Amino acid sequence: MAVYTDITEDDLRNFLIQYDVGSLTSYKGIAEGVENSNFLLHTTKDPLILTLYEKRVEKSDLPFFLGLMQHLAAKGLSCPLPLPRKDGELLGELSGRPAALISFLEGMWLRKPEAKHCREVGKALAAMHLAGEGFEIKRPNALSVDGWKVLWDKSEDRADEVEKGLKQEIRPEIDYLAAHWPKDLPAGVIHADLFQDNVFFLGDELSGLIDFYFACNDLLAYDVSICLNAWCFEKDGAYNVTKGKALLEGYQSVRPLSEAELDALPLLARGSALRFFLTRLYDWLTTPAGALVVKKDPLEYLRKLRFHRSVSHVAEYGLVGE
Repeated sequence: MAVYTDITEDDLRNFLIQYDVGSLTSYKGIAEGVENSNFLLHTTKDPLILTLYEKRVEKSDLPFFLGLMQHLAAKGLSCPLPLPRKDGELLGELSGRPAALISFLEGMWLRKPEAKHCREVGKALAAMHLAGEGFEIKRPNALSVDGWKVLWDKSEDRADEVEKGLKQEIRPEIDYLAAHWPKDLPAGVIHADLFQDNVFFLGDELSGLIDFYFACNDLLAYDVSICLNAWCFEKDGAYNVTKGKALLEGYQSVRPLSEAELDALPLLARGSALRFFLTRLYDWLTTPAGALVVKKDPLEYLRKLRFHRSVSHVAEYGLVGE
């Protein structure tokens, strides 16, 4: 979440007239994230999230995102719901952008998650994968192997500004992963961005998952690898085996991973680290000055990529006996 497009109070009040949400009392931009412009609204009825979908989000994808949240909630997953306008539509327009109102989910994201929280994240991710079954709209993962090549093509010339030698390191990495990427593992709807700020807790209890705007159809174990990268490394860059073990055991307590998925996990984790390195690198090089957005360090994910490159067996992630 971030703010790229500003809004005026008058325009916002006129927008809210289309909904049965009460009157506006206050609003503020939310600076975290990198994809859309988001605002926290307080009304005389309920707090809400307003999302303006920026140019990097295709308008044609919005029925998938909004419909998926409805589908998952109907299957019992705790997640925000898009609110319908008075005419029944889920999508409107504000400040020249497609816009939606989303219900507010109680809870806070954790700055210092422990192993017990990682276990709950694993359970929730598996529950989301199961709940996604039967969702009929499909959306390919635009940030898989072919998308990595596009991002690198746009960043390669300036990559050594971030770290010397990147131009020599990354192209062979992309080529290797493209040649070895698995194609026959179980697939379905994945979140694809389940970082700490997209999981809410009330105390130690997980209260819900948010921000489904990277969700797509892809390998379910790839989603697991994204969570290993997002939740199981410490600030000094070290992989925390205890957290990794808890996350994987939590996931498998709900949806057991197949032997083929476990065997592929080191390669998938390497690929998901590359994916976030490349998007962070592109944003680092291209985000305009003055945007109310927190740019994220691409080198964090380069270090994770190098770690996964050294992993030869899934047991190194903490699965004892595998």
